Amino acid sequence: DGDNAAAMRYTEARLTQYALILMDGLDEGGAEFLPTYDGEYSEPNVMPAGVLNLLANGASGIAVGMATNIPPHNLSEICDALIHMCKLRQKDPNKNYASSARPEILDSTLLKYIKGPDFPTGGVITENKNTIIESYKSGRGYFRVRAKWHIENLKSGKFQIIITEIPYQITKSKIVSRIAELMDLKKIPFLNDIQDESDENLRIVLHSKVKSSEANLLMEQLFKQTDLENRFSLNMNVLCDDGVPRVLNLREILQSYLNHRQKVLISRSKFRLNHINRRIEILEGYLIVYLNINEVIKIIREKDDPKKYLIKKFKLTELQSESILNMRLRTLRRLEEDKIQGEYKKLIEEKKHLTSLIRFKTKQWKNIELEIKSTQKVFGSSTNLGARRTLITDAPKDISVPIEVLIEKEPLTIILSEKGWIRSLKGHRDSLSDLKFKEGDNWSFSLNAMSIDNILFFASNGRSYVISAEKFSQKRGFGEPLSLFFDLPSNVKIIEMKILESSASLLIASNVGRGFVINESFLNAQTKTGKQILTLSNNEKAQVCYPIQENDDYVAVVGNNRKLIIFKINELPRLNKGRGVILQRYKDGGLSDIRSFTKSEGLSWRTGNKIRTETKLSSWIGKRAQAGRIVPKGFSNKNTFR
Repeated sequence: DGDNAAAMRYTEARLTQYALILMDGLDEGGAEFLPTYDGEYSEPNVMPAGVLNLLANGASGIAVGMATNIPPHNLSEICDALIHMCKLRQKDPNKNYASSARPEILDSTLLKYIKGPDFPTGGVITENKNTIIESYKSGRGYFRVRAKWHIENLKSGKFQIIITEIPYQITKSKIVSRIAELMDLKKIPFLNDIQDESDENLRIVLHSKVKSSEANLLMEQLFKQTDLENRFSLNMNVLCDDGVPRVLNLREILQSYLNHRQKVLISRSKFRLNHINRRIEILEGYLIVYLNINEVIKIIREKDDPKKYLIKKFKLTELQSESILNMRLRTLRRLEEDKIQGEYKKLIEEKKHLTSLIRFKTKQWKNIELEIKSTQKVFGSSTNLGARRTLITDAPKDISVPIEVLIEKEPLTIILSEKGWIRSLKGHRDSLSDLKFKEGDNWSFSLNAMSIDNILFFASNGRSYVISAEKFSQKRGFGEPLSLFFDLPSNVKIIEMKILESSASLLIASNVGRGFVINESFLNAQTKTGKQILTLSNNEKAQVCYPIQENDDYVAVVGNNRKLIIFKINELPRLNKGRGVILQRYKDGGLSDIRSFTKSEGLSWRTGNKIRTETKLSSWIGKRAQAGRIVPKGFSNKNTFR
């Protein structure tokens, strides 16, 4: 939940076995001690570290001009990789595997043991194996971590989705509040409710509207919109032995740790050897006492300075003579002499072993391997601490999610005013008489659509713009400027607004009478800048964008000079974009309006509130790019078909 730990005055703690292994050897010469900042105490420069804590627990921090971020790893897997490297060093103890001639071979081999990060909060790492390998080879990269979830079946065929693990360092409360916020904004309409049923175990319950077969689609959207999916960056920037920060790869970190353990082993061995030599020296003095016990007792009883006399008489050292004088009477028993003889022999054997260990590197690496194996027994994969928590899977495939799953389906009426203000109303409206507009403004386009529809806008600059119907506000009285959604210049007007239909076609033309037919799928550009469709020259603008019906076989073009030309629609090219071809030739003026129609049904136009249809069209039928003839009697005074 992101709660902070209690203050130190409220807590008590004891060292875990893990912490004890980190400090194992501190009192045996395993670390160099330095004075603290005030000189009152001393502290170890580096811990002996019987475990590779840098990888096992991870590390993160920000300094001046640099940062580090290392994820936690599985301790048992780390031990497997270290044991593998120890065996290599035993074969060739003088070879530097941190800068091997072919390090890529070892890099790939180590990844057979260390699969990837292992976060204490579990989750699922969804990355390709090659991506993980490259990240560890370079010391930089990222891991995509997802929440772990499953379906829980209920009665009557219903189900709910249970989230049991979330990405590392992401708080549960943040995820729950984010999902609730998205539900309020209707960004995830496929959810009915969310409940937090966590106790000591995490349990987030999602009540879904979709079928269980669509649960994957639901979760993919939650992964995209919430922290149920998170990217953990890898930046293995560490302080090296020389105190210089460097970005190391996995192999170099493992080898640096092994080199450290080698130094600790030699330091502890020398420390122990010094203690053994001192004890052997004392025991040799004791053995001299047992061989000359009566004479030694007599010297101690009768001489004023027995210490000097013992040194001179038996050629003892200062330490030996002092130890003899400090002996208790009970140690003079025969049984004690046998114990001293036995201890002396054991110490001699241990001394030989330590001397050989310090001298031969092969024995050092064998000993380090045994130490790591003993650690692995404590924290193996079968133990609670050593068991892997985070699963590793391949990167998820891109899943195309149907728009109806993502958006709540409801009827809307989209209204665009003459001054470019757009709004959305619930339901389909046939009459707009009760709508209010800003002073001097009125409606220009109205459209009955569904919230899942994409709305196409074609502008006078020849560009197409597409946006989902559910994006338009239903709460603002006069709506919002369309320029908030698109980068529309102030002098550009919308000449067509319709539902985008990928299988449909449009007839587009400029004011100079050039145009072509285009499939609507090429106009789908859901960006603020839109997509340039009609190429325009200076002082040219897009004039008409007319939807072609399935059975339309002819095109009618009328110019500002009130001349009409009709020709077959197949004379027009189908283009993806461009300037098009000449539709009608003009001596003065340009194109006024254009439309396609079915010849057998006749050509229709609006005059006032009436629709007039002309079926006798032979006088105006010709070829594309002709000037045409004066329009029929009764043609619209606006010089348009609509």
